[in-house]
Amino acid sequence: MSDMPPKLAEIVDEFASAPREVVLEMLLEFSDEMPVLPAELRGHEGMEQVPECQTQFFLRAEVQTDQTVTTWFDCPPEAPTTRAFAGILAEGLAGATASEILAVPDDLYNRMGLATAISPLRLRGGTAILGRLKRQVQEQTGTPT
Repeated sequence: MSDMPPKLAEIVDEFASAPREVVLEMLLEFSDEMPVLPAELRGHEGMEQVPECQTQFFLRAEVQTDQTVTTWFDCPPEAPTTRAFAGILAEGLAGATASEILAVPDDLYNRMGLATAISPLRLRGGTAILGRLKRQVQEQTGTPT
């Protein structure tokens, strides 16, 4: 995990070492802290829907000229687990470079210990969110898969 953005690595470690009942509380905190979508993206213009999620989920990654990546996520408040995935990625990837994002392990949520706290269907949705985010970064940087 050495190439993982430091903040994301810290979040992963916090979740992995937390008892199951605390993990659920932590997920709710990340759900509540998900950044608000800017006005120009509120209609999901230029955002990609993640159909693997049980609820409507949209994301967008934009690689800046300095190779840092700006991310946007949108998910309804009535889907707290999915919003938590977005909140974790928003906080953990803030200021990260394209190469750091591409180095995030695909089994991120398993490494966090979430398989014991949430359903496999929700884990699949979270994995799809990360996968689509990484694909958008790959497309913008021309990085091979």
